[in-house]
Amino acid sequence: MQTATVPFRAPAPIPHTKPLGFAGFVWTASRNPIEIWGSRAFKEPWLRANWLSVPTIIVNDPKAIRALLVDNARNYAMQPLRQRVLRPMLRDGLLTAEGELWKRTRKSLAPVFTPRNIHALAPAMAERSRLFAEGLESLPDGRADIAFQMTLLTYDILQATLFSNDITGEPKEFAEAMELFLKRMGRVDPLDILDAPAFLPRIGRLLGQRSTNYFRGVIAGTMERRRRLMETDPQAAPNDFLTMLLKAEGLSASEIEDNIITFIGAGHETTARALGWTLYLLSQAPEEREKVEAEIDALLPGLPDPATWLDSLHHTRAAFEEAMRLYPPAPSLNRTALEADRVGDMDIPAGASVLVMPWLVHRHELLWENPLDFVPSRFLPGNRESIDRFQYLPFGVGPRVCIGSSFAMQEGVIALALLMRRLRFDYVGEKPPYPVQKITVQPRGGLPMRVSRR
Repeated sequence: MQTATVPFRAPAPIPHTKPLGFAGFVWTASRNPIEIWGSRAFKEPWLRANWLSVPTIIVNDPKAIRALLVDNARNYAMQPLRQRVLRPMLRDGLLTAEGELWKRTRKSLAPVFTPRNIHALAPAMAERSRLFAEGLESLPDGRADIAFQMTLLTYDILQATLFSNDITGEPKEFAEAMELFLKRMGRVDPLDILDAPAFLPRIGRLLGQRSTNYFRGVIAGTMERRRRLMETDPQAAPNDFLTMLLKAEGLSASEIEDNIITFIGAGHETTARALGWTLYLLSQAPEEREKVEAEIDALLPGLPDPATWLDSLHHTRAAFEEAMRLYPPAPSLNRTALEADRVGDMDIPAGASVLVMPWLVHRHELLWENPLDFVPSRFLPGNRESIDRFQYLPFGVGPRVCIGSSFAMQEGVIALALLMRRLRFDYVGEKPPYPVQKITVQPRGGLPMRVSRR
């Protein structure tokens, strides 16, 4: 009789059972925000607290999430803390824009992210992933930090699909500036948590200002060179995201620049983290890895168009989606109530902070069976349909749902398929990786892995 395999339990901070206290909360939230949550946050449909005299409501119930962020979305603006952290770097990009600016930007960008345009980018995603897999195979000692390597891969894909590898300046300097920019972006300063005035300097942002200025300068130069090419020789301009953005109506040059920065910060980083966590989790669940490898070996030769892989490789996609459940790319959705509201038996006063935390919702005991375990079968056809739309939020929800979600899903499945078709990844760290929340959920110390040819 065959013994059932015990699912792998994904590493995560242990919820605390005692209050952190004021100083402990500030220190924890600035160091690793996902450590602030106590055990009740994973058991209750909603919680209420106060922070600096502001009512704070944490919402875990899917029906309430829909009521707040879809049915009455106009009543909930972006939370000031979130804006204090992200807006200095992203400025008027779609992730931080509000009001009429957000509406105009979303409308202008919608034609860029049509399924037709996303599918047209699949061959470039596949080619960069294939070449990257070949490069990993030739590592000198067969070992690498896969968390870092996945940032290189998604950067390579971004270069090919956004810029067609046509960047002004030195590519190495640009990559280094981008890496430092991403390290600084999303880092919560204690002064932000304490709602200190904006004129007080945030040291982390000051340290990253030089690289941010260089980063933005290269993007502005690349935009200008492409614009001149489109004017002088339209047929020579690549049909990539940059060209499509420059053709979009209703966006100024600075707004296009801000949105390119946002795509790099929100898109490149989030997909890289999801890929790294997926490879780690599969390395700890050999039976699940075998299912993905068998599927890739059996189906990929008969699927020449990589745009079809997302809908054909069910086990590969399920592993990717389950990794994003356990380590959500965007672990928090923070809003402020503009007017008083009532949802179910929750009274929400005007000015209250309303927090929908995918980190909590995705691991909630009322919503998932064995929520801490890596179980990709949850997302296979026949099971996926039973998951409430508002209990799985890897790309947000409502009007502000991530506009690039189709791009990210297609990129993730294509990259996984081509990496795992050729290679096997085995975790070799001395300790399990520890998740830390920045703008994404990252593994502290990286993901050291042995990479070998299958």
